[in-house]
Amino acid sequence: MSTTARRSLLTDWTVVVPVVALVALVLSWGRDLPGFAVGIVALCLAGAVLAAVHHAEVVAHRVGEPFGSLVLAVAVTVIEVALIVTLMVDGGDKTASLARDTVFAAVMITCNGIVGISLFVGALRNRIAVFNPEGSGAALATVATLATLSLVLPTFTTSKPGPEFSTAQLTFAAVASLALYGLFVAVQTVRHRSYFLPVDTGQGRGEGEEHADPPTARAALVSLGLLLVALVAVVGDAKAVSPTIERAVAAAGLPQAVVGVIIALLVLLPETLAAVRAARRDRMQTSLNLAYGSAIASIGLTIPAIALASIWLSGPLLLGLGPIHMVLLALTVVVSALTIVPGRATLLQGGVHIVLLAAYLFLAVSP
Repeated sequence: MSTTARRSLLTDWTVVVPVVALVALVLSWGRDLPGFAVGIVALCLAGAVLAAVHHAEVVAHRVGEPFGSLVLAVAVTVIEVALIVTLMVDGGDKTASLARDTVFAAVMITCNGIVGISLFVGALRNRIAVFNPEGSGAALATVATLATLSLVLPTFTTSKPGPEFSTAQLTFAAVASLALYGLFVAVQTVRHRSYFLPVDTGQGRGEGEEHADPPTARAALVSLGLLLVALVAVVGDAKAVSPTIERAVAAAGLPQAVVGVIIALLVLLPETLAAVRAARRDRMQTSLNLAYGSAIASIGLTIPAIALASIWLSGPLLLGLGPIHMVLLALTVVVSALTIVPGRATLLQGGVHIVLLAAYLFLAVSP
């Protein structure tokens, strides 16, 4: 690498910001931060989100779709799962419902927030958002099955009191989740890869991106490393500011579950921005891959990790949803199916999903 290239690398904000955000994470981890420090960490968090989106797009350009969206979805989810397990191991009984709340928040944010905003942006720009119903429908079916097996059934099982799985039931749910996730990835990337590629609508969007030379293998590897650094910083900095968020939520008299919603919103920011940018380039299938892929990875990786961690967890593990959340999940699945089946969507479908997300957020604040 030439001297000029090294200097360019060192002065590139997409390189500097993730490193600075990671340093902020190291300096702030486990400490009670004053107000100005929380502001600095929040700025680092925002910068790390933007940097993560940039590096995810570089990697995606190198490996192509659907591998690019898979890289971002899996990277975010793996780090998020590690954070959940760490908090549950250290938190005791007060974190008994943390996995459920985080996973359900991720499902609602991805299936309604990311999908809705992407459809709205895509339809606003091109009048109609076009995508592959085969791939998106398969992804939605996987999300619905995983969510029902892991989040709905525990409310109705009778082996243990409360919305809990027995050890055997939790083991089955973990194996089934992991198997479905592995099968989905195999179908998405190998057997039916064409179902998850962007549809050519002839609108001429994103031609510059398509015809630009892909980055070199070295540049893609550097971006992959910096993507991981940025995502670690995003999740870690979100955790660092969470005590301040918890105090603010308590002072406002809001339910404790609001904290999990806020953290989930922060953690999923990279995928949201990447999906919206793809929608603006008339690559709606990429947006849906990010949304549903993130939801599948969130459940398919979190439940097995929690099942394994339950060996060391001493308190209860509450996975079953309450009536309000089950109604919202059922409505989301029905509306999503009606959106996906035609393979085309307008502003109305995007608006419906955004309203569903708004309803979830409002009921989290005012249950």
